[in-house]
Amino acid sequence: MGVLPEPQIAREWLSSMTLIRRFEERAAEMYARAKIGGFLHLSIGEEATIVGCARALRDTDYLISTYRSHGHALVRGTPPENVMAELFGRVDGCSRGRGGSMHMFDLARRFMGGYGIVGGNLPIAAGIALACDYAGNDEVTLCTFGDGACNQGTFGETLNLAALWRLPVVFMVTNNQFGMGTALRRHSAVTDLQRKGESLGVPGTRCDGMDVLDTHGVVSEAVERVREERTPLLVEAVTYRFRGHSMADPERYRSKEEVEQWRARDPIPAFAELLERDGVLDEAARARIDDEAMQRVDAAVEFADASPLPAAQSLYEDVYVLDRDVRGSYSLHTRELRPAEPDADEEGAEAEGGVAARAEVARQMTDALGLGEEAS
Repeated sequence: MGVLPEPQIAREWLSSMTLIRRFEERAAEMYARAKIGGFLHLSIGEEATIVGCARALRDTDYLISTYRSHGHALVRGTPPENVMAELFGRVDGCSRGRGGSMHMFDLARRFMGGYGIVGGNLPIAAGIALACDYAGNDEVTLCTFGDGACNQGTFGETLNLAALWRLPVVFMVTNNQFGMGTALRRHSAVTDLQRKGESLGVPGTRCDGMDVLDTHGVVSEAVERVREERTPLLVEAVTYRFRGHSMADPERYRSKEEVEQWRARDPIPAFAELLERDGVLDEAARARIDDEAMQRVDAAVEFADASPLPAAQSLYEDVYVLDRDVRGSYSLHTRELRPAEPDADEEGAEAEGGVAARAEVARQMTDALGLGEEAS
């Protein structure tokens, strides 16, 4: 177990874990009411892993997650209102309603997103770390992924490159015992996941992902070592998700008895009881923390419900970037090209005209294809 922080910090950790739990529970309820579409992956049971690792980072460090990312967005400071609005597919969501559950993003808080492809965030994490290396700063990237992702090709390729180039990234495998519905022992020949990076030049360590103090202590040490030595590390957080892989999961691959055994180690009441024993809070303060979390989630749902849906005409926005630095053209009818900046120089105006000409050709091709003709 790690060292208990100052009382104010300890209470904040408990508040953050409680907010994530109540948020996820309400998200499940909203999904059942068809307020949320697509898939919904909940992190109930993994709150200690989320808060413990995030609080080991500086505000200037980067965090990149998976499709189970609501809690990571919240712990990095994204308002619950914007996270819930994103789940609802509304314009006030943190990804403007375009990402949904699996693609949260908040650049201002250096939360670099959730990703729907298993292991798809690993190479991106290496790219972020490479950019920090080029910039010559001491920022660290924390990349979280599930135990199933460590069997993906991107795992081996990324860890090898990170070790070869000495990139400042901490890879954190959240071992919740199942890759979707397949138990760890059935999908990985090596079940001691902290060792899976050794042959690639990335040493590993392990933390108890059900204990926020142990998680914070282990990840803090890893982050500072990476920051100083500029070389990657792998951390295995042993944890458990109390709900299914997603809301569509019938959970036939595990017994109720197994789930109850892990629920007995629920990280939130365990940490709260520790704080009570140490005199950091009393039962009334603990109840207030829960009430405040419920109030914030209630406000988030109200906000999300009132937020408008994205306009249909905005469908093609942010698909292509057209400016003087990035060349491109439209391939379908979309909104009109932006006019040149008022203070654009002659060269810039000519470049804008070239983009417009290419866009016109693309439109002619689109029209011709629609008529079954060949473009001239």
